[in-house]
Amino acid sequence: MRDLRRRSILAGALAVPLTAGLPTSSATAHSACAPDGKALRAALAGLPDADATAALVRVGGTGGTWRGSSGVHDLESGRPADPDARFRAGSTTKVVTAAAVLRLVAEGRIDLNTPVQRYLPGILSAQFRPVTVRHLLNHTSGIPAGDGLGTTFEEVYAHRFDTLTPQRVAASAGAKQPEFCPGRQQHYLNINYTFLGLLIERVTGRSYATEAARLVLAPAGMRDTYFPGTDPRILGPHNRGYQAVRRADGTTEFVDVTEWNQADRFAAGDMISTIADLERLLTGLFRGRIVERPQLKEVFSVPSGITGASYSAGGLQRFESGGKVYWVKSGGRYGYNSAIAATRDLSRTLVYSVNSTDAKSEDANPVVVRIITAALK
Repeated sequence: MRDLRRRSILAGALAVPLTAGLPTSSATAHSACAPDGKALRAALAGLPDADATAALVRVGGTGGTWRGSSGVHDLESGRPADPDARFRAGSTTKVVTAAAVLRLVAEGRIDLNTPVQRYLPGILSAQFRPVTVRHLLNHTSGIPAGDGLGTTFEEVYAHRFDTLTPQRVAASAGAKQPEFCPGRQQHYLNINYTFLGLLIERVTGRSYATEAARLVLAPAGMRDTYFPGTDPRILGPHNRGYQAVRRADGTTEFVDVTEWNQADRFAAGDMISTIADLERLLTGLFRGRIVERPQLKEVFSVPSGITGASYSAGGLQRFESGGKVYWVKSGGRYGYNSAIAATRDLSRTLVYSVNSTDAKSEDANPVVVRIITAALK
């Protein structure tokens, strides 16, 4: 890692003007169940810190709205974070992919109960039993993860400008042993949505990005969302992303990870978006403006008879908090965490982007935890 551009977390935070980290917000309240602005401002206070350099939040619903941002655009300049910034949306891409598939079901071009082997012959070895499109959507396919460019941050960072095609990822997964018989278990893996992206391309004859834009982004009004493919840049306004790296002397540094070729993430996590656009996706989807009945029921249907199953065929996860059911999808790419969440009736919605300094960690980011706790009060 000799070529890494590093910066000490402590030094970076101290170099930032104190006013840069102060949260900015706006709100409209309609009832007693309005978002708790005080709690949300407290959740965003103190950035940048060791856990995140910036955070953008939108809370909505029948009780009113709240918008806020905190932190910095970048550690070098210390400029305030851009509240309208684009960011890597990670696995929230899957909600767009699922909606695109369900739109194609409505058009009669895909059948949820047809094995993917019929659409993409040869993509799975003979070891696999029939894997239906629905199995892919709700992560019950049994297809194992495909090969990547490394397992540690150091390994993948060294290959951040290399291209690993989704075709290669899918081929490597299809050549392995099945994890389980399709429909018997649920295992959340990107590979299911890599296959769905290839399926979309096969049945339409056009690129995944083109069809996702036609079927989902356009009807949702997501004008600031796109799929970069092999381009490592985030085009347009964006806040820089960083990864915390421990040095041999025990100190921690920030590595700038903003530029990164995400081609292998494809239909599972390649999307770049804004919190305003993700809110449009959330409300448009739930109101039936993107996916119509009867396909809309799939968005909120978790497979029955599978212990611990929580993911629907709409790319969402069912989550209960405070006696309410939320439908959630989070995403994480190095430097960026994001999520969308809402009750089925949209009485409360949440969208956030946090420039986490360890976005791929198994542990919950403290800033994210504070935002969720404040938003769902």
